[in-house]
This record gives sequence, structure tokens and C-alpha cells, in this order.
Amino acid sequence: MNEVVETLRKIEQNYKLFQQQQFSFVRALEHTREEAHDLIRPVSSITQVQCYKDHHCYNATDRRILNMFISICNDLRSLCQKLETVHPGDSVSNGLLEKCKVLLNDSNDFTAIRATYPHGVVNYLSLEEARHRYGGVVSLIPIVIDSMSEWITYMKRHVLYKVSRGRAMSKKETPISQAPSAVHLAAPTSVSNKHTVQLQEKDFQTYLAENQRPQQKAPWRPPGKH
Repeated sequence: MNEVVETLRKIEQNYKLFQQQQFSFVRALEHTREEAHDLIRPVSSITQVQCYKDHHCYNATDRRILNMFISICNDLRSLCQKLETVHPGDSVSNGLLEKCKVLLNDSNDFTAIRATYPHGVVNYLSLEEARHRYGGVVSLIPIVIDSMSEWITYMKRHVLYKVSRGRAMSKKETPISQAPSAVHLAAPTSVSNKHTVQLQEKDFQTYLAENQRPQQKAPWRPPGKH
């Protein structure tokens, strides 16, 4: 799990660099679409972006930013496969993984998806026409990253719940120690013994007082006749 978290963190760092260059990314798509004479339909799949880069990109800057987009998508796809092997999960985690797999499919149509708050990638697109053409492609990566983060958070809570529940069951099944009872019983027993000793001493003193023979006085002698 730690390896998965670290991998996602690195992808997020790469995406932040990419996000800072969103204007360059959209401009590269504009240039390659012009070269491909494909200005009407919106950018709707990873395969389409790959095709623009491979066959209609003649600018090193455009190629670099398009390659960055495809590279991040490939990293997310690899991480998605790793998540499946780390923990099969339940219906909730499997649903999140399935969503990521569908979105990262090369031919999946992501035209209709839109990243919402706190992501502002769609708002950075200036014109309504640009939002229609590029709203899906700029929303793809942040939506997938959010889903993977949600998967990790859910699995951590799920594992923590199972561990906590296991500890609780273990405590329930453990026999109750007799030591506390002995400690609690020791105090009154000690007090009782002490009280008994005190009573015995008192009775003994009374017995001596009652049965002690009176001391016999010495015979009287006249003064000076010793």
C-alpha cells in the first residue's frame, strides 16, 4: 500500500507541472488539429491525442507537452493495474477501479466528462467553443487521480476497521484474568486477619486479668527487725 501511495504522489507532482502548462497543451492540440484538418469534432480519446502527436505534430514544444499528457495517462494505467493486484477489495473499491480503467481506456470517449471543484481546469478554457472541444481532455487526469485517491482512502479505512474489529474480538475471546480478583480479595482478607488478631490479643489480656492470682504479701515484720 505504501508503494501505491508513493507512486500516486509522484504522478500528482507530474500532473501539477502539466497543469501549469495547460495553455501550451491546448495550443498544441489546436496546431495538430489544424494539420490534421480535424477542427470540428472535440478531442474525445487518448488515441486521438496519440494520433495527433505521431502524425500531425511538427513542433518540438507541442510534441513535448502532448507526450507529457500521454505519459501521465500511461502511468495512471500502470498504477490502476497495480491497485488490482495489491488488494482485490469489495464492491466499492472495485467500482472505483473500474471507473479508472474505463476512463483510461485508449478508445474511451471522454467528451462529456467535466472536472469540478476544486479543479479549475475547465474554467481556464476561455471560450465556450474551447470548453466544448477540450473540456473532456483536460478533465481526464484530475478525475482519475481523484478516483484513485478515493480508492486508497477507502482501503485504508477498510483495513483499519478490520484490524480494530479483530483486536476487539480477540479481547472478547481472551479469558478474564483472575489476578484482579485475588488482589481485591487480598485486601479484605488482610483486614479480617488483622481484626481477628486484635480480638485475640484483647481476649488474652482479659483472660490474664481475670485469672491472674493476687500477689501474696510478705509477712509483717516489726520495724528495725530485719
